[in-house]
Amino acid sequence: MQRRLKWSRLYYNDDVATTLDDDDDSDATNDDDYHYEEKVDGRGRGELIRLCLAAANIEFKDHFLYERAEYLKLIEDGKLLFNQLPLLEIDGKNLTQSNSCARYVARKASLCGKNEDEAVQIDMLYEGGRDFLTPFLPMVFKSEADVLAGAKEKTLPKYMPLFEKVAAANGTGYLVGSSLTLADISVLEPLLLCVEYFGTECFNGYPALKKVYDTVTGLDSISSFLKGPHRQRKNDERYVGEVKRVLNW
Repeated sequence: MQRRLKWSRLYYNDDVATTLDDDDDSDATNDDDYHYEEKVDGRGRGELIRLCLAAANIEFKDHFLYERAEYLKLIEDGKLLFNQLPLLEIDGKNLTQSNSCARYVARKASLCGKNEDEAVQIDMLYEGGRDFLTPFLPMVFKSEADVLAGAKEKTLPKYMPLFEKVAAANGTGYLVGSSLTLADISVLEPLLLCVEYFGTECFNGYPALKKVYDTVTGLDSISSFLKGPHRQRKNDERYVGEVKRVLNW
């Protein structure tokens, strides 16, 4: 069942996402309203939640935060458990921590496996996908050339063979089972960065992983997201400035 997000403010920094109702409810449907807030309009850790919402076919709107006062208001209102973004407001709950938000959406969309064996495999691969992504996160905050050099020298040689082995053993075009799961979404995020910065040559020698990439990005929900307005621009100097201003770094 498809649900529509109310118009909401989106707040984000490297460790936080939250949502706040806006007065304009014209695009909301009934009693199932999903709100996702991020701090500034860049990717960061909030992009994973967007991917999960897209995979779950949950419509949403982005409304970005640019002023520190709005961030402080969220804290004052008790919406940020750890005073961090991102925050997902859903089912009357204020969910913080990007991994928790992603898992919550994935469970609602049945993306966490069909049995306990699949569930634990998905969970391990999900965490591995987060580890795969981590070396890319300092991009722009540190020298892009240095970050990419480190990723090419250490990160890709470490993780690409591991996920290739899993993909080849499963053989379905997905990492676990025969349909999309949270594991695929988690690993897709760093793979998208690899393709963005290194081209599809990054899959040379990894045909099974390339098949997973093609299968997942070929899904209507994911393809539409990647081509649509919810796919955020690469983090840049403007993004860094916004993060520092709002969070008072």
